Amino acid sequence: MAGCLWPCVTGGATTADGGLFRSKARGPAELVRHARDLLAFVAENHEACGGKREHKMADLTKSIREMKSILYGNGEAEPVDEACSQLTKEFFQENTSTLHLLIVCLPYMDLETQKDVTQVTANLLRQKVDYRMVASDYLEENQDLLDVLMSGYDNMDIAIHYSSILRDCIRHQVAARYVLESQHMKKFFHYIQYPDFNIASDAFKTFKELLTRHRSTAAEFFSKNYDWFFPEFNSKLLSSSNYIIRRQAIQLLGDILVDKSNTEAMMRYVNSKDHLIILMNLLREQSKAIQVEAFRVFKLFTGNPKKPPEIVGILVTNKSKMLRFLADFIMDKEDPQFEADKAQVVDEISAM
Repeated sequence: MAGCLWPCVTGGATTADGGLFRSKARGPAELVRHARDLLAFVAENHEACGGKREHKMADLTKSIREMKSILYGNGEAEPVDEACSQLTKEFFQENTSTLHLLIVCLPYMDLETQKDVTQVTANLLRQKVDYRMVASDYLEENQDLLDVLMSGYDNMDIAIHYSSILRDCIRHQVAARYVLESQHMKKFFHYIQYPDFNIASDAFKTFKELLTRHRSTAAEFFSKNYDWFFPEFNSKLLSSSNYIIRRQAIQLLGDILVDKSNTEAMMRYVNSKDHLIILMNLLREQSKAIQVEAFRVFKLFTGNPKKPPEIVGILVTNKSKMLRFLADFIMDKEDPQFEADKAQVVDEISAM
């Protein structure tokens, strides 16, 4: 339609030969309202059969695709800021349930539409309206959405899509804090060990995002939940029989402990002889990747200027073994930082 400032969306009746009476362009805000009505119908009639439901689902698929075209462009035209802003404003309009309905109805959509939904929500959750992240305000008022998304891990058909949307939500600190403070965090230790590799990997990706993206919130979580979190982390992840889980876990542990925001948690961790024993066992792994990540944590124990007597005792008892191990512990490629760290660890152990 000439003069349209965004990818044109039309409404109207379908003729017998498949043509459309092009009544008027459906603007971004109207498109969202139309999709919301369709979603409400699907949510109430998802078990129904018949032509009306199929027609509504086809219309919904088309509407979601049109929203995607506005937000990402359509191959012929780039996205228009004003159109994106209008769509976002209506989508996160106060006291509306568009995102909730979209998430609830996701299991009833076909695979391609589910993919479109994850792309649309990812974009909308990053959009600003008048320089404000309106999604943050929406998520703060609708935190039950995060409960629904977490429940997706128990449904293999939608777990990946829900997990993807959840990660886009927890880009907002208010959403991440809600999940971190909830009982959902304990469930991740179960989800990460799912036999389905894709779901387990996706769960770990979300788990890592929660613990590393918002540093101050994560540090607060570690402070409040240290007594249950790290024992679970050690027994379920670091001691897992699954190589991939052990490798991902030791890398994440290193990321957490070397972050200056988590100094309190790091000091508590390196004062534990049980943790030291776990790390020394990981250094003995056949996997070089695990050894390297374990060393990154192990050096925090040796570098601790106030080692507890039990830590010193273990290191002294294993002094000769550790020095022999470190002498043969070399990287496949030259790494000056690794060599410097290793030399420091050798000096610290030798001086004991």
